[in-house]
Amino acid sequence: MLVVTGGAGFIGSNLVAALEARGLGPIVVCDQLGSGDKWRNLAKRCLHDLIPPQALFAYLDRHAGEVESVFHLGAISATTERDADLITANNFRLSLDLWDWCQRTETRLIYASSAATYGDGSAGFDDDPAPAALARLRPLNPYGWSKHLFDRRILAGLALSGRRPPQWAGLKFFNVYGPNEHHKGEMQSVVAKLYPLLAAGEPARLFASDRPDYPDGGQKRDFVWVGDCVDVMLWLHATPTVNGLFNLGTGQARSWNDLAAAVFAAMNRPQRIDYIPMPPHLSGKYQYFTEARMDRLRAAGYTAPFTSLEDGVRRYVQDYLSAPDPYV
Repeated sequence: MLVVTGGAGFIGSNLVAALEARGLGPIVVCDQLGSGDKWRNLAKRCLHDLIPPQALFAYLDRHAGEVESVFHLGAISATTERDADLITANNFRLSLDLWDWCQRTETRLIYASSAATYGDGSAGFDDDPAPAALARLRPLNPYGWSKHLFDRRILAGLALSGRRPPQWAGLKFFNVYGPNEHHKGEMQSVVAKLYPLLAAGEPARLFASDRPDYPDGGQKRDFVWVGDCVDVMLWLHATPTVNGLFNLGTGQARSWNDLAAAVFAAMNRPQRIDYIPMPPHLSGKYQYFTEARMDRLRAAGYTAPFTSLEDGVRRYVQDYLSAPDPYV
């Protein structure tokens, strides 16, 4: 049995689809669906069970001998959420309880960390797990801090006792884009936000730069196709000897202008970009550059290439966003 927390979410539902396609399972999803269309992310799946987060540990205890692996992708992931108590309860405390459960029952655990742990990037983007290296990172928001707090806590615990699940891997996801993110609202990828604008004949809208070393739209991110993220998780599941904290990006930063150009090309539209002022609430909290160092994942044995920005955006736009059924 495979348990996927956050399995109705963006990355989680793509993982669930891939597990099903490979005949892996039975698959149990732990998530909240709410009153919107989030359920559509799972509408095509055959699930063994679907449980709410508040029932997770009771369910795990009942099925302790059956659960092979837990993919822990559930979290409050909005970088704009300001209720730090709510965030830490969901992203730190629950995650720590799940780590303890997996360690106690000898269940494998693959979990989502985040590139938000790197803050403004001034300390670099090296997934060095050493306590001193982690201590140098300064996340910019409660979400990033909660993920960083968990990374630090489990690595500190490993250093002290060595006790851990039989396999564990934390993945610092960078800027992931792809299908099944409609439910995310303002937290959708910029590809998803640009598509309806361009389809309506409007220009793309990107943030102007308020730094002299970056042109308007020249701010850079490491954009990674969701299918590549799923492939890494499947590889980890198939390679139980690999443990550790790993970046998950492409290793190549690209600009927002590059991203917009890829969307225009995928839609066969001429480029038109308007630059809008940086919102005051993002001033001083905006990442101008992210780029994953991928050395550790490669050294661990992952050799598959990552999808180029142009190919990923083309696939997202043409196979999903413009399709009658945009869901995986």
